[in-house]
Amino acid sequence: MERSSSSPASRLRDLEQLQLLASGYASRGRFIADLRLDPPVSTADLAGPPLLDEDYLILSTIHSAKGCEWDVVHLIHASDGSLPSDMATGDAAHIEEERRLMYVALTRARDALHVYFPLRYYHRTHPHTDKHSYAQVSRFLPPSVTKLFDQVGSGVNDTSDHHAATSIGGSPAEVDAFLRELWADDVAAG
Repeated sequence: MERSSSSPASRLRDLEQLQLLASGYASRGRFIADLRLDPPVSTADLAGPPLLDEDYLILSTIHSAKGCEWDVVHLIHASDGSLPSDMATGDAAHIEEERRLMYVALTRARDALHVYFPLRYYHRTHPHTDKHSYAQVSRFLPPSVTKLFDQVGSGVNDTSDHHAATSIGGSPAEVDAFLRELWADDVAAG
């Protein structure tokens, strides 16, 4: 190991981890098949001494963000029911407070602001179903505001409609053709 690796201690820990993972399989063949189908991209080494110049992440709530500023802000779950919270929609004063919180969240970024909202909420009462509801972007982000965003997403066909849902549209034959094309791309790439 010392001759073939620049970091023999890390590689030995890799082998120990591989042995631990393999012990959970009934057969060597099943372990190798799973490892081949879903191989790891890399193995982490043990944490070393901290370097002050490294990138780091600060997690903050909207409530504690007032007066703070960061280079990049990622605002997650900008959907109605989260912003404003469905627990705060009982009266106009609560909704106004939620609007102020959204304003604080959107104005904390110096260089880049990323706003995310889910297209779907999945209902997992039964584990093997695909039951879901379509999400709505926050009422505090009307089309007049969202048209100023660079909109990136999966399946949003009409970016002028801020309530767009995942859809490929068309007749059943067009959907079948679309899916065949996707499958052909996967087979050609694989």
